[in-house]
Amino acid sequence: MTERTILRLSDLTRKLQQTIDSVFGMAKFWIIADISSHTFKPDTNFHYFELVEKDTQSSRIVAKIAARAWGNAAIHIRNFELATGQVFKNDINVLIQVSVQFHETYGLQINLLDIDTKFTLGKFEQERNATLLKLVTDNPLFIQKQGNEFITKNKLLKLNRVIQRIAVITSETSAGYQDFNHTLVNNNYQYTFSLDLYFTKVQGEVNSKVLLSKLIEVFEAGIAYDAVVVIRGGGSQSDFLLFDNYELSRAVAKFPIPIITGIGHHKNETIVDLMAHTATKTPTKAAELIIANNRNFEESLQQLQQLVVIKTQQQFLVANKDMDLLKSVIVKESLTLLQRSQRHLSQISGIFINRPTMLLQQEKRTIENILRNIKIANQQMLKHKLMNLSHHQSLINLMSPKNILRKGFAILELDGKIISNADLVAPGKALVIRLIDSKITTMVTSKTQENGN
Repeated sequence: MTERTILRLSDLTRKLQQTIDSVFGMAKFWIIADISSHTFKPDTNFHYFELVEKDTQSSRIVAKIAARAWGNAAIHIRNFELATGQVFKNDINVLIQVSVQFHETYGLQINLLDIDTKFTLGKFEQERNATLLKLVTDNPLFIQKQGNEFITKNKLLKLNRVIQRIAVITSETSAGYQDFNHTLVNNNYQYTFSLDLYFTKVQGEVNSKVLLSKLIEVFEAGIAYDAVVVIRGGGSQSDFLLFDNYELSRAVAKFPIPIITGIGHHKNETIVDLMAHTATKTPTKAAELIIANNRNFEESLQQLQQLVVIKTQQQFLVANKDMDLLKSVIVKESLTLLQRSQRHLSQISGIFINRPTMLLQQEKRTIENILRNIKIANQQMLKHKLMNLSHHQSLINLMSPKNILRKGFAILELDGKIISNADLVAPGKALVIRLIDSKITTMVTSKTQENGN
């Protein structure tokens, strides 16, 4: 019978510790693994987690081991989060430096010593570049790259000169939406806006399909929105991963309504930012952009009003100068005619001084007739000139756009320009119809000829 070797458990664990220390005691290893089962104890600054390796084809776990980090390692994790914007949590793939330790009480342990920030940033950038390349390659009709800039169908849309009806895609609890709404409501120019809210989750890569469904919902609503605004507050790098999603970015690039983003990040732009009409850093900046757009339109109207006033004043100034000149001519001609008549009267008086009183009266009546004719001629000439002046004033009034609109006419604008030629209008074009007290935006569905024209 073979003699059994009996050990205390502590003897066995000590042997294991000695054996493992002899092989791994001072060794350090850089390994690539996924994080799983992560917990953090703030009071002790300890991270507890598992390191997992999965089969690339089936996602089956092929290796798993418990690990921990504390002290300097916990500081390295915090620095990693600050540098990448990525929270150290489950399901992230990392490159870490570890040591192997066996403790008689706690068993085999893997200790995290350091974490490679560049590996994670590089992985994000590789995935991002692959998505951008696929977008350009698979969608040449509405996504092109010119230099470092991406040209999309959405980016080429022209913003309406006044943005008022807005579809807002955001989270119902987002502080970013509160900032956006507060900025719009409290603008310095007392502009008012009509907001339709499409609430959804705006963080986490898995919610990209939910966000895409909201974008489709905006399209299917059939409402002539001036713009769609996608907003959210700040967050970690992983919180913004849904804005790098291929399907969502593709939908933004071809969306038929201008999209303005304000998703609260101050580092790199997301792919959705690159595909959208206009990207701003924060929800507040998105609201300020809309207000500034409307202010530019108001200032253009004020400039047009000033131009009309100046032109009218110039016309009155020219008319007044003509009146002054006319008065000067009339007075001069009247004085000349009067002096001529006086001389003629003097001559007659000298010649016929001895004639009977009747002859003198006859000549007096002649003079009175002449003076009356002069007065009538002066009045007719003044009346004629006043009629001319009134005619000019009427033409000026008729030229006023405000007067034309008051009579029931309308001004048509296409792409921000006033048009009068129907050849410029094609079905599918958006027209702005300006009336005396309102503006209507409409879409041309068809165009027919009248009387052969």
